Amino acid sequence: MKTKVTERYNAVVIELKGNVMGGEDTKEFNDLLHKMIDEGKKNIVVDLHEVKFMNSSGLGMLIGGLTTMKKAEGTFRLSRITDKIESLLIITKLITIFETYKTVEEAVDSFKK
Repeated sequence: MKTKVTERYNAVVIELKGNVMGGEDTKEFNDLLHKMIDEGKKNIVVDLHEVKFMNSSGLGMLIGGLTTMKKAEGTFRLSRITDKIESLLIITKLITIFETYKTVEEAVDSFKK
């Protein structure tokens, strides 16, 4: 898994690419979130449009990210989820705990409300 971090207005966009399989990626993702929290950046959008595959450990990584941000009184949103990942979220009923948006722009705009 590769990550690309950009900032847009009052949000940090983390673009994930490749296979999200947990393991070492989970630690790197968690470290990245804690770095953002330490910098006072608590509005996170995770862009999933280039994720090819995600297993249960990858889902666990996203749940951990959501939990980390909630504990820090931040927000964690998903954008541009692929059909495969959307199906995975629906089957596991995790679609009900994540805020999802069709575009990164919609997710970033949601922080203005």
